[in-house]
Formats: sequence, structure tokens, C-alpha cells
Amino acid sequence: MTLPSVSPRALAHLGMLLFAAFIAGSFTSGALAVPYLAPAPLNAVRFILAALLMGAFAFGIARQKFALPAAPWRFGITGFLTAIYFVTMFIALTMTLPVATSAVYTLVPIMTAVTAYFLVGQRAGPAVLLSLLLAGIGAIWVIFRGDLDALLRFDVGLGELIYFVGCVAYAIYTPLLRKFQRGEPALVLSFWTLTATALWITAYGLPEILAVDWLQLPAVVWWVLLYLAVAPTAICFFLIQFASRHLPAAKVIAYGYLTPAFVIVFEGVAGHGWTTLSVVIGAGVTVLGLVVLALVPDR
Repeated sequence: MTLPSVSPRALAHLGMLLFAAFIAGSFTSGALAVPYLAPAPLNAVRFILAALLMGAFAFGIARQKFALPAAPWRFGITGFLTAIYFVTMFIALTMTLPVATSAVYTLVPIMTAVTAYFLVGQRAGPAVLLSLLLAGIGAIWVIFRGDLDALLRFDVGLGELIYFVGCVAYAIYTPLLRKFQRGEPALVLSFWTLTATALWITAYGLPEILAVDWLQLPAVVWWVLLYLAVAPTAICFFLIQFASRHLPAAKVIAYGYLTPAFVIVFEGVAGHGWTTLSVVIGAGVTVLGLVVLALVPDR
């Protein structure tokens, strides 16, 4: 008996579902570590650990050939953009609530559709743009828990503006993955991107990193760092590298719309309470938008 084969495109969609779930977990876990560790040291250690894990898996377990990549400047650029995104996200979490940063993130898929057009010539047709808009409306409704007054009261502060800069960097990063491909396996690409990101963040935050009393950090920080390094960093970098080979950039990044819905599920399972029917309907709208997006033929 032979198992039915799964197309790379279907695997890419499934991988991005997992990506959204892991990213949702990073918001909750990251908030636990922020009071004890500044954004630069936290992300530097996170990416160093992730690069080591990815290197061990790619060149040890998967037995990929280790060699310096062709055109290493590619990873300098993608690593720099990634570093901007993650550092600004954690800086924003020290200045504003996760709900506000999530609201800013809903702009990323639309911005990615624009940057993908200019960088790699990917055209998002009317069906894709409509799906992105539908998913975005559902995501915003979920983020503000179905409270129209809360949405209308939303004030854009410094934290949101800082994170917006990071979101612009991320919207540029995703289409560049396809533009910079030179035929390397996704595991190798992920390793070099993680390494470059770690180098950029370490260079940026070196004084803060040296000032941290690492031995006095509470255990929760190390558990958070381990989770951040493995799931939403090493695994997610591989997933987005793989998905970007088989899906348009706008489709890849659109799965971020599911993050608030996953957060609601995680909070409920953790015993922090379930949300209202109105919010569930909003999450359903987001899922509907993404289903339509997945069915739209790629260009």
C-alpha cells in the first residue's frame, strides 16, 4: 500500500499553518522574559542558539555539505532585515500592549504584496487582494475582541511606530527570499540567515549583552529562550524558506493573520478563559479569507 503523495504547494500551506501557531506562542512567551532581559540580549541569544541548532541539523543530521555560500551579501541583507523586525517587536512590547503590536502586524501582508511586485514582479490579482482584505478585517476584529469602541479608541504611540518600521523590513524580507535563491537547500538557507541575523543583533546590542548577569536570570527566561530559539525561530525560518519557494510572497505572509486566533485558542486551553462568539466569528472570517487565498491560482 502506497501513501498518497502531497504536493510541495500543499506542504507549504500546511507549514505556514504551523508557522502561525509557533509565532502566536512567541508573543505570550516573549512577554514573560521581557521584564528580565532587554530586547537586544534576548534576541541575540535566541538567534545564536537557533543558528547552532539549525547548523547541527543541516550539516550533521541532514548531512548537507558545509561551505561558505555564494554571494554571502544576500544573507547580510536578509539577516539585517530580520534583525530589525525582531528587535523592534520586542522594543515595542516594552512600550505598548501585544494587542497594539498585533494590530500593526495586520498591515504586513498588504505591504508584502506591494514589495513583492516591485522586487520580484509578483502581481497580486483582485482575488488575492480581496482575500487579504477579508482576512485582515477578520484579524483586526479578533485583535480588538469584537469591541468596536476599543478599535475606535486605538491610539498610535511610539511603540507602534517603532514596530511599524520592523514590519516594513519584514515585508521586504519575504519576497527577497525568492529573489536571492541560488539553488541552496532550505535548511542551508535558514542556517546562513539565522547566523547573519545573530551577528547583526549581537553587534547592535553588544554593550547590553556584556552587562547582563546571565547566571542570575530566573529559570523562566531560559525556558522562554529555548522555546523562542527552537519553534518560532529555527523551525519557522525553515518553514518560511520552504514556503517562499512554492507560494507567492503575499500568500506566505498572509498566514500571520491567523496568529491572533491561535493566541485565543492557546489562552483558552491554558485556562485563561475563552473568548466571545463575536470574536470567534471574526476568526472565522480570517480563516475564510485564507481559504480563498489558498485556492486562488498562483501567478
